[in-house]
Amino acid sequence: MTTDTLKTASVLAFERKLDPSDALFQAGDWQKRSHWAPIAVREKSVRGTISNRMKSKDLDPAKLDAEVQKPNLQTIDVATLPHDADTLQVSFTLRVLGNIGQPSACNDAAYRHKLQATVKGYVENNGFEALAYRYACNLANARFLWRNRIGAEQVEVLVEQLVDGQAKQSWTFDAFSLSLRHFDSHGANATALKDLAQLIGNGLLGEQHVLLRVTALARLGAGQEVFPSQELIMDRSRGDKSKTLYTVDGIAGLHSQKVGNALRSIDTWYEEAEANGPIAVEPYGSVTTQGKAYRQPRNKSKDDFYSLLDAWVLKDKVPALEQQHFVIATLIRGGVFGEAG
Repeated sequence: MTTDTLKTASVLAFERKLDPSDALFQAGDWQKRSHWAPIAVREKSVRGTISNRMKSKDLDPAKLDAEVQKPNLQTIDVATLPHDADTLQVSFTLRVLGNIGQPSACNDAAYRHKLQATVKGYVENNGFEALAYRYACNLANARFLWRNRIGAEQVEVLVEQLVDGQAKQSWTFDAFSLSLRHFDSHGANATALKDLAQLIGNGLLGEQHVLLRVTALARLGAGQEVFPSQELIMDRSRGDKSKTLYTVDGIAGLHSQKVGNALRSIDTWYEEAEANGPIAVEPYGSVTTQGKAYRQPRNKSKDDFYSLLDAWVLKDKVPALEQQHFVIATLIRGGVFGEAG
């Protein structure tokens, strides 16, 4: 079978290799750190004001006054620290899996063989050092806290390697001493980051079982609001709440998907990266909060995942090293990548 007749498999899927759990929220005291209490979600009913953009025909002063007088009643979920606790603790576990080039489903043996050979060549030439270091940075800088990181006085991250349920080794990071904009050398954190990255890389290589427990402490202030994931309610007839927050057995938390999105926010290899910073690894460089896909198939650079993968596997056109990192990171992300019917 030559590359001239090789075609992308119609069924092609990969399991994610960075597998985080949901992250749970607890509250405690920054100084004592002796007792941590689960944070619950409670309802709050508020009377808001009309503040949405109105149509031109409704801007008549009398009509606007009439609209403003209408009550904007809302029932929302809210989560806060107790008034005797100033620190949010967010904790989750992370499994790192190997066999990066092995599809979980592929209906074309020739394509699977070529794909595995391509990934094997990348690993032999580069290993996973570059990718593992960036994943380690996103654990250490607490990017996974999302909005809870903003405005905190201090943020500390503890990463522990678990073996037989016990911490075999651990690393502690001052999250604010690491940048969210780049993955350059980090001074005092460099050695710890290198050791953590090596462990993650060993997990991606499949050389050892890697399970990490990650605990972040954010000093926000007593009674301050915290921000779990917000649930997407498909059927609005089930209730009239305008905001529903995520809970696990009554404890506020972050979706594992939201944690995973933060950990894979390592893509600085797209065209607008210098101005925009790292984005999550996605086949088309999609950033839903900006309504933009940064890796378009019709761009001159053709730097979307599918164009790069097809050129690499089907045509033996090896991408630039940075784009190789992106392709492999997308395989680590996992997904369904078969040829459309």
